[in-house]
Amino acid sequence: MARFLLTGGGTGGHFFPALAVAEALRKRGHEVFYLGAEGGLEATLLPQSGLPHALIPAGKLDRSAFRPGEFWKLREGLRRARRVLEEVRPKAILSTGGYAGFPGGWVGAGMGIPLLLHEQNAKLGLAARALALRARGLALSLPTPLPPFLEKKARVVGYPVREVRYPQGEAKRRLGFPEDKPLLLVLGGSQGSLELNEKLPPLLKPLGLPVLHQVGPRWAERYQALEEEHYRVQGFVDVPLAMSAADLLLARAGAGTLAEAAFHRLPALLFPLDPKLDGGAQRANALAYARSGGMALGEFGRLGAQVMEMLEGKEQYQKALSALSPEGAAGRLADWLEAL
Repeated sequence: MARFLLTGGGTGGHFFPALAVAEALRKRGHEVFYLGAEGGLEATLLPQSGLPHALIPAGKLDRSAFRPGEFWKLREGLRRARRVLEEVRPKAILSTGGYAGFPGGWVGAGMGIPLLLHEQNAKLGLAARALALRARGLALSLPTPLPPFLEKKARVVGYPVREVRYPQGEAKRRLGFPEDKPLLLVLGGSQGSLELNEKLPPLLKPLGLPVLHQVGPRWAERYQALEEEHYRVQGFVDVPLAMSAADLLLARAGAGTLAEAAFHRLPALLFPLDPKLDGGAQRANALAYARSGGMALGEFGRLGAQVMEMLEGKEQYQKALSALSPEGAAGRLADWLEAL
Protein backbone atom coordinates (compact mmCIF):
# COMPACT_ATOMS: atom_id res chain seq x y z
CA MET A 1 0.00 0.00 0.00
CA ALA A 2 1.12 3.58 -0.69
CA ARG A 3 0.97 6.98 0.98
CA PHE A 4 -0.67 9.92 -0.81
CA LEU A 5 -0.84 13.61 0.02
CA LEU A 6 -4.03 15.49 -0.80
CA THR A 7 -4.19 19.27 -0.75
CA GLY A 8 -6.76 21.91 -1.63
CA GLY A 9 -9.46 23.90 0.04
CA GLY A 10 -10.22 27.32 1.38
CA THR A 11 -13.82 26.69 0.32
CA GLY A 12 -16.04 23.61 0.22
CA GLY A 13 -15.91 23.47 -3.57
CA HIS A 14 -12.21 22.65 -3.39
CA PHE A 15 -12.19 20.69 -0.12
CA PHE A 16 -15.08 18.24 -0.44
CA PRO A 17 -13.86 16.60 -3.69
CA ALA A 18 -10.50 15.90 -2.05
CA LEU A 19 -12.24 14.47 1.00
CA ALA A 20 -14.20 12.06 -1.22
CA VAL A 21 -10.98 10.89 -2.89
CA ALA A 22 -9.33 10.47 0.52
CA GLU A 23 -12.16 8.14 1.53
CA ALA A 24 -11.78 6.12 -1.67
CA LEU A 25 -8.03 5.75 -1.13
CA ARG A 26 -8.41 4.73 2.50
CA LYS A 27 -10.96 2.07 1.55
CA ARG A 28 -8.24 0.59 -0.68
CA GLY A 29 -5.84 0.40 2.25
CA HIS A 30 -3.68 3.43 1.39
CA GLU A 31 -2.40 6.04 3.83
CA VAL A 32 -3.64 9.59 3.22
CA PHE A 33 -2.21 12.83 4.59
CA TYR A 34 -4.04 16.13 4.06
CA LEU A 35 -2.34 19.49 3.67
CA GLY A 36 -4.76 22.39 4.13
CA ALA A 37 -4.74 26.11 4.76
CA GLU A 38 -4.98 27.96 8.03
CA GLY A 39 -8.32 29.74 8.11
CA GLY A 40 -9.86 27.66 5.31
CA LEU A 41 -12.99 25.55 5.71
CA GLU A 42 -10.76 22.49 6.06
CA ALA A 43 -9.27 23.93 9.27
CA THR A 44 -12.67 23.33 10.89
CA LEU A 45 -13.56 20.03 9.22
CA LEU A 46 -10.27 18.11 9.12
CA PRO A 47 -10.14 17.48 12.88
CA GLN A 48 -13.54 15.76 12.55
CA SER A 49 -12.43 13.60 9.60
CA GLY A 50 -9.82 11.48 11.36
CA LEU A 51 -7.30 12.23 8.60
CA PRO A 52 -3.70 13.00 9.56
CA HIS A 53 -3.20 16.58 8.46
CA ALA A 54 -1.28 19.82 8.68
CA LEU A 55 -2.39 23.41 8.16
CA ILE A 56 -0.09 26.02 6.63
CA PRO A 57 -0.39 29.67 5.57
CA ALA A 58 -1.61 29.97 2.00
CA GLY A 59 -1.81 33.46 0.59
CA LYS A 60 -4.93 34.18 -1.43
CA LEU A 61 -3.76 36.06 -4.50
CA ASP A 62 -6.27 38.65 -5.71
CA ARG A 63 -7.21 38.73 -9.40
CA SER A 64 -7.26 42.51 -9.50
CA ALA A 65 -4.80 43.81 -6.87
CA PHE A 66 -1.46 42.97 -5.26
CA ARG A 67 -1.77 42.49 -1.49
CA PRO A 68 1.63 42.27 0.23
CA GLY A 69 0.26 40.45 3.29
CA GLU A 70 -1.02 37.59 1.16
CA PHE A 71 2.30 37.36 -0.67
CA TRP A 72 4.17 36.85 2.60
CA LYS A 73 1.65 34.19 3.66
CA LEU A 74 2.29 32.37 0.40
CA ARG A 75 6.05 32.56 0.87
CA GLU A 76 5.77 31.08 4.37
CA GLY A 77 3.33 28.46 3.09
CA LEU A 78 5.80 27.29 0.45
CA ARG A 79 8.50 26.93 3.09
CA ARG A 80 6.28 24.93 5.44
CA ALA A 81 4.89 22.80 2.63
CA ARG A 82 8.44 21.62 1.87
CA ARG A 83 8.91 20.64 5.50
CA VAL A 84 5.67 18.61 5.47
CA LEU A 85 6.52 16.89 2.19
CA GLU A 86 10.00 15.94 3.37
CA GLU A 87 8.41 14.30 6.41
CA VAL A 88 5.43 12.60 4.72
CA ARG A 89 7.27 11.51 1.52
CA PRO A 90 4.12 10.67 -0.49
CA LYS A 91 4.01 8.50 -3.62
CA ALA A 92 1.93 11.19 -5.36
CA ILE A 93 0.00 14.41 -4.70
CA LEU A 94 -3.55 15.38 -5.60
CA SER A 95 -4.29 19.12 -5.60
CA THR A 96 -7.92 20.12 -5.89
CA GLY A 97 -6.98 23.77 -6.18
CA GLY A 98 -8.03 26.92 -4.48
CA TYR A 99 -5.38 29.01 -2.78
CA ALA A 100 -4.94 26.18 -0.24
CA GLY A 101 -3.95 23.72 -2.95
CA PHE A 102 -1.11 25.74 -4.41
CA PRO A 103 1.86 25.55 -1.97
CA GLY A 104 1.90 21.76 -1.60
CA GLY A 105 1.38 21.19 -5.32
CA TRP A 106 4.08 23.65 -6.38
CA VAL A 107 6.72 22.47 -3.92
CA GLY A 108 5.92 18.78 -4.37
CA ALA A 109 6.21 18.92 -8.15
CA GLY A 110 9.50 20.77 -7.76
CA MET A 111 10.73 17.92 -5.54
CA GLY A 112 9.91 15.41 -8.28
CA ILE A 113 6.75 14.00 -6.65
CA PRO A 114 4.08 13.20 -9.29
CA LEU A 115 1.31 15.80 -9.17
CA LEU A 116 -2.29 15.30 -10.31
CA LEU A 117 -4.61 18.30 -10.52
CA HIS A 118 -8.39 18.23 -10.29
CA GLU A 119 -10.31 21.21 -11.69
CA GLN A 120 -13.91 21.48 -10.49
CA ASN A 121 -15.09 24.27 -12.79
CA ALA A 122 -15.51 24.50 -16.55
CA LYS A 123 -12.74 27.09 -16.53
CA LEU A 124 -9.28 26.62 -15.02
CA GLY A 125 -8.78 28.51 -11.77
CA LEU A 126 -5.72 30.54 -10.85
CA ALA A 127 -4.06 27.74 -8.87
CA ALA A 128 -4.69 25.16 -11.58
CA ARG A 129 -3.27 27.42 -14.28
CA ALA A 130 -0.16 28.04 -12.20
CA LEU A 131 0.36 24.34 -11.46
CA ALA A 132 -0.67 22.85 -14.81
CA LEU A 133 2.77 22.88 -16.43
CA ARG A 134 4.28 21.01 -13.48
CA ALA A 135 1.50 18.43 -13.22
CA ARG A 136 1.62 14.88 -14.61
CA GLY A 137 -2.13 14.92 -15.16
CA LEU A 138 -5.11 17.27 -15.24
CA ALA A 139 -8.43 15.74 -14.18
CA LEU A 140 -11.49 17.69 -15.33
CA SER A 141 -15.02 17.72 -13.95
CA LEU A 142 -16.47 18.80 -17.30
CA PRO A 143 -15.24 19.08 -20.88
CA THR A 144 -13.15 22.26 -20.72
CA PRO A 145 -11.42 24.21 -23.52
CA LEU A 146 -7.66 23.89 -23.06
CA PRO A 147 -4.54 24.90 -25.00
CA PRO A 148 -2.98 21.99 -26.93
CA PHE A 149 -0.05 21.56 -24.51
CA LEU A 150 -2.53 20.81 -21.69
CA GLU A 151 -5.00 18.70 -23.68
CA LYS A 152 -2.55 15.82 -23.90
CA LYS A 153 -2.39 15.46 -20.10
CA ALA A 154 -6.11 16.05 -19.42
CA ARG A 155 -9.15 13.80 -19.20
CA VAL A 156 -12.69 14.18 -17.85
CA VAL A 157 -13.27 12.17 -14.66
CA GLY A 158 -16.17 14.09 -13.09
CA TYR A 159 -16.58 15.88 -9.78
CA PRO A 160 -16.55 13.59 -6.69
CA VAL A 161 -19.82 13.93 -4.76
CA ARG A 162 -21.58 12.19 -1.89
CA GLU A 163 -23.18 9.29 -3.75
CA VAL A 164 -26.32 9.04 -1.63
CA ARG A 165 -29.84 8.94 -3.10
CA TYR A 166 -33.27 8.38 -1.56
CA PRO A 167 -36.54 7.40 -3.26
CA GLN A 168 -38.31 10.67 -4.07
CA GLY A 169 -41.50 9.84 -2.20
CA GLU A 170 -39.57 8.88 0.93
CA ALA A 171 -37.45 12.04 0.74
CA LYS A 172 -40.53 14.26 0.43
CA ARG A 173 -42.19 12.54 3.39
CA ARG A 174 -39.07 12.94 5.54
CA LEU A 175 -38.96 16.65 4.71
CA GLY A 176 -42.69 17.08 5.34
CA PHE A 177 -43.77 17.90 1.78
CA PRO A 178 -46.69 16.38 -0.17
CA GLU A 179 -45.72 13.58 -2.55
CA ASP A 180 -48.25 14.60 -5.22
CA LYS A 181 -46.91 18.11 -5.90
CA PRO A 182 -43.65 19.22 -7.57
CA LEU A 183 -41.11 20.51 -5.06
CA LEU A 184 -38.84 23.46 -5.88
CA LEU A 185 -35.45 23.61 -4.15
CA VAL A 186 -33.57 26.92 -3.84
CA LEU A 187 -29.85 26.79 -3.03
CA GLY A 188 -27.42 29.69 -2.93
CA GLY A 189 -24.38 27.62 -1.98
CA SER A 190 -23.44 26.57 1.55
CA GLN A 191 -23.52 30.20 2.77
CA GLY A 192 -26.68 31.20 0.91
CA SER A 193 -27.09 33.96 -1.69
CA LEU A 194 -28.39 37.37 -0.72
CA GLU A 195 -29.53 38.05 -4.30
CA LEU A 196 -31.52 34.82 -4.57
CA ASN A 197 -32.94 35.30 -1.07
CA GLU A 198 -34.29 38.71 -2.07
CA LYS A 199 -35.45 38.09 -5.64
CA LEU A 200 -36.83 34.54 -5.74
CA PRO A 201 -39.52 34.41 -3.00
CA PRO A 202 -41.83 37.05 -4.55
CA LEU A 203 -41.50 35.33 -7.93
CA LEU A 204 -42.03 31.76 -6.68
CA LYS A 205 -44.77 32.22 -4.09
CA PRO A 206 -47.50 33.12 -6.64
CA LEU A 207 -46.94 29.75 -8.37
CA GLY A 208 -48.46 27.98 -5.37
CA LEU A 209 -45.90 25.16 -5.45
CA PRO A 210 -44.07 23.76 -2.42
CA VAL A 211 -40.64 25.36 -2.00
CA LEU A 212 -37.66 24.48 0.19
CA HIS A 213 -35.35 27.50 0.30
CA GLN A 214 -31.89 27.29 1.87
CA VAL A 215 -31.12 30.90 2.75
CA GLY A 216 -27.75 30.22 4.42
CA PRO A 217 -26.96 29.99 8.15
CA ARG A 218 -26.08 33.67 8.49
CA TRP A 219 -29.37 34.76 6.86
CA ALA A 220 -31.73 32.28 8.59
CA GLU A 221 -33.13 34.66 11.20
CA ARG A 222 -33.44 37.55 8.74
CA TYR A 223 -35.53 35.57 6.26
CA GLN A 224 -37.62 33.51 8.66
CA ALA A 225 -40.52 35.89 7.99
CA LEU A 226 -40.70 34.53 4.42
CA GLU A 227 -41.99 31.19 5.69
CA GLU A 228 -45.53 30.19 4.74
CA GLU A 229 -47.40 26.90 4.61
CA HIS A 230 -45.99 25.94 1.20
CA TYR A 231 -42.75 27.97 1.43
CA ARG A 232 -40.17 26.51 3.84
CA VAL A 233 -37.08 28.52 4.85
CA GLN A 234 -34.02 26.87 6.38
CA GLY A 235 -30.52 28.07 7.08
CA PHE A 236 -28.99 24.81 5.90
CA VAL A 237 -30.40 21.65 4.31
CA ASP A 238 -29.30 18.03 3.96
CA VAL A 239 -28.42 18.34 0.27
CA PRO A 240 -28.66 14.64 -0.77
CA LEU A 241 -32.08 14.37 0.93
CA ALA A 242 -33.31 17.69 -0.48
CA MET A 243 -32.13 16.90 -4.03
CA SER A 244 -33.70 13.44 -3.84
CA ALA A 245 -37.03 15.08 -2.97
CA ALA A 246 -36.92 18.00 -5.41
CA ASP A 247 -38.34 18.20 -8.92
CA LEU A 248 -36.53 21.41 -9.91
CA LEU A 249 -33.51 23.24 -8.53
CA LEU A 250 -32.98 27.02 -8.61
CA ALA A 251 -29.39 27.82 -7.70
CA ARG A 252 -26.10 29.55 -8.22
CA ALA A 253 -23.70 27.64 -10.47
CA GLY A 254 -20.98 26.40 -8.15
CA ALA A 255 -19.30 23.25 -9.44
CA GLY A 256 -20.27 21.14 -6.43
CA THR A 257 -23.95 22.08 -6.54
CA LEU A 258 -24.22 21.30 -10.26
CA ALA A 259 -22.36 17.99 -9.97
CA GLU A 260 -24.66 16.87 -7.15
CA ALA A 261 -27.69 17.92 -9.19
CA ALA A 262 -26.41 15.90 -12.15
CA PHE A 263 -25.91 12.88 -9.88
CA HIS A 264 -29.54 13.21 -8.74
CA ARG A 265 -30.75 13.89 -12.33
CA LEU A 266 -32.26 17.11 -11.01
CA PRO A 267 -33.02 19.77 -13.68
CA ALA A 268 -32.02 23.29 -12.68
CA LEU A 269 -32.43 26.96 -13.43
CA LEU A 270 -29.08 28.65 -12.83
CA PHE A 271 -28.15 32.15 -11.66
CA PRO A 272 -24.33 32.31 -11.81
CA LEU A 273 -22.26 34.86 -9.94
CA ASP A 274 -21.18 38.01 -11.74
CA PRO A 275 -17.89 37.15 -13.52
CA LYS A 276 -16.26 40.09 -11.73
CA LEU A 277 -16.61 38.15 -8.47
CA ASP A 278 -15.19 34.75 -9.51
CA GLY A 279 -13.36 35.30 -12.79
CA GLY A 280 -16.26 33.80 -14.76
CA ALA A 281 -16.04 30.28 -13.28
CA GLN A 282 -19.74 29.98 -12.40
CA ARG A 283 -20.87 31.38 -15.74
CA ALA A 284 -18.67 28.85 -17.53
CA ASN A 285 -20.20 26.07 -15.40
CA ALA A 286 -23.73 27.25 -16.13
CA LEU A 287 -23.14 27.43 -19.88
CA ALA A 288 -21.57 23.95 -19.93
CA TYR A 289 -24.58 22.38 -18.22
CA ALA A 290 -27.04 24.44 -20.27
CA ARG A 291 -25.43 23.21 -23.50
CA SER A 292 -25.95 19.65 -22.28
CA GLY A 293 -29.71 20.22 -22.28
CA GLY A 294 -30.14 19.33 -18.60
CA MET A 295 -30.20 22.84 -17.14
CA ALA A 296 -30.92 26.40 -18.23
CA LEU A 297 -29.96 29.95 -17.35
CA GLY A 298 -32.61 31.52 -15.16
CA GLU A 299 -34.31 34.78 -16.15
CA PHE A 300 -35.94 36.74 -13.35
CA GLY A 301 -38.24 38.46 -15.84
CA ARG A 302 -39.91 35.21 -16.96
CA LEU A 303 -39.14 32.90 -14.08
CA GLY A 304 -42.67 31.61 -13.59
CA ALA A 305 -42.91 30.48 -17.20
CA GLN A 306 -39.45 28.91 -17.03
CA VAL A 307 -40.35 26.91 -13.94
CA MET A 308 -43.49 25.49 -15.51
CA GLU A 309 -41.71 24.71 -18.80
CA MET A 310 -38.98 22.76 -17.02
CA LEU A 311 -41.42 20.84 -14.84
CA GLU A 312 -43.42 19.84 -17.91
CA GLY A 313 -40.25 18.68 -19.71
CA LYS A 314 -38.63 17.11 -16.64
CA GLU A 315 -37.97 13.69 -18.19
CA GLN A 316 -36.15 15.23 -21.16
CA TYR A 317 -33.89 17.25 -18.85
CA GLN A 318 -33.21 14.22 -16.66
CA LYS A 319 -32.16 12.18 -19.67
CA ALA A 320 -29.65 14.88 -20.68
CA LEU A 321 -28.25 15.02 -17.13
CA SER A 322 -27.56 11.29 -17.06
CA ALA A 323 -24.63 11.88 -19.44
CA LEU A 324 -23.08 14.35 -16.96
CA SER A 325 -23.48 12.28 -13.80
CA PRO A 326 -20.24 12.30 -11.77
CA GLU A 327 -20.93 8.85 -10.33
CA GLY A 328 -17.65 7.01 -9.67
CA ALA A 329 -15.47 10.14 -9.97
CA ALA A 330 -13.68 9.57 -6.65
CA GLY A 331 -12.74 6.06 -7.72
CA ARG A 332 -11.46 7.26 -11.09
CA LEU A 333 -9.22 9.81 -9.38
CA ALA A 334 -7.94 7.14 -6.98
CA ASP A 335 -7.14 4.90 -9.97
CA TRP A 336 -5.17 7.71 -11.62
CA LEU A 337 -3.20 8.46 -8.45
CA GLU A 338 -2.30 4.79 -8.04
CA ALA A 339 -1.01 4.71 -11.60
CA LEU A 340 1.31 7.73 -11.25
